[in-house]
Parts: sequence; structure tokens; C-alpha cells
Amino acid sequence: MNSALTVAAIQYEALDGGVPANVQEHARLIEDAHSRGARLVVFPELSLTGYDLELYGTEEAWVTQGDPRLDRIRETAKRTGTTVIVGAGFREGDGTPRLASLVIRPAGDAAPAFKTHVHGAERELFVPGGGPGLLEIDGWRIALAICFDAAVPSHASAAAEAGADLYAVSAVYVQGEEHRLGLHLGARSMDNRMFSVLANMGGSGAIGESCGLSGAWGPDGRVLTQLDVRGSAIAAVTLQPEALLPFR
Repeated sequence: MNSALTVAAIQYEALDGGVPANVQEHARLIEDAHSRGARLVVFPELSLTGYDLELYGTEEAWVTQGDPRLDRIRETAKRTGTTVIVGAGFREGDGTPRLASLVIRPAGDAAPAFKTHVHGAERELFVPGGGPGLLEIDGWRIALAICFDAAVPSHASAAAEAGADLYAVSAVYVQGEEHRLGLHLGARSMDNRMFSVLANMGGSGAIGESCGLSGAWGPDGRVLTQLDVRGSAIAAVTLQPEALLPFR
């Protein structure tokens, strides 16, 4: 990589109305992030519905590869040249249920990444994945993580071993977890000598009120930018490749 990368972490308060309503709001926020120069836009865990596992008792909450309900996001990604990571309950072609980060690129959908460390009630709904998903943008190698993945050091170290420059985390951290959030993201960055970004769910959901604090961390573990609100907002940051050099 020879150039800077601007990333937007979208702290997102999911709307009622399921996937269709949230697709429209995702598209609006992608446009906003693009106006700030973002090449990569990251949404929180299960952003297309909000983190309410009871919703996944109905088929309408699940998405599939090429799901036409996501066409508005695809069109926006193509028009803006932006790669977008959205959170969803995803059914593979054989019906396997996954907790996923869907990768929507300007040229079309890429392979989704699956949450490795499903926990609690998630185990009743989702089959775990096998490690961080990886993609490349402008020479930057980006690893994808979903919430509790960031709490398990081996997940980020596997990303670093695969050559990741950036660890992109889609998550739900609630009030009372502020210290935990900071430790997870700072340690994953510092220990593995890479940048991290966090898109945290905003607002109030089935498991509590968001603690906010979406943002970005440098390879020294220090905060680069962080939101001080708990509702929907954008944390945009421009990452410089030379900032990694002293740590590698």
C-alpha cells in the first residue's frame, strides 16, 4: 500500500421495519460517508435488523447471497466506489445459518465473513465461522471481526499473521462495557501492530443501551478518533501507511 485509506465506522441505531427500512438508511449513511472521502464503510453487528435475536425466528430477517433487498446498497457502493460492510443474519446456499459481515464492493458482492466466536443465545441460531474474513482495498489488507471475536486475542493474531493492516470490528457494546471496549480495541491494535476500527451499534436495543465510542485505534494502541454520542453517527478517519512502519 502506498496511499492513505479513509474509513468510516458507522455507529448505527437500527430502525423498525426490518431489512427494507434499514437498507434505505444504510444507503443514506454510505452517501454521507462517501462525502467525507471514505473508501471503506463499516456498519455494526446485525445492522440490517438490530441486535434482536428473536427477529430471526422469521425468514424475513435472514438474507442470502445476492439478496435483491440489498440492491439499493449495491447501487450506492457501485456509484460511489465504496466498499461496504453490513451486519446480517445470513443463510448460505445449503441453508447454513451464519452471523455475518456482508462485503458489498463496487464491482459486486464478495464472500461474506462469519463470526467465529458466537456465544450465549447466538449458539442456538448461528453456526460459527473459521476465522477472520480478509479483503483488500487500495493495497490495504483488511481483516473483518464481529463483536466477541475482538475479545479473543487469537482472532486478531490470525488476522495479523495473514498480513492484515487493519482490523475492522462490527459490534454491539452496551453501557457498562466502555472499559472492556477500550481494552479490546487498543490491545488488538497494539499487540498485532495494526490499525483497528470499531462500528458499534447505537441507541437502545434488545440487550441494552449502546455505550457508543465507535472509532479507530493506531498500531500503538492509542485512540485516533472516537464518538462521544450514543445514537447514529459517523466516525471517519484517514489512515496513513507510514504510521505502521515503526511497528513492523
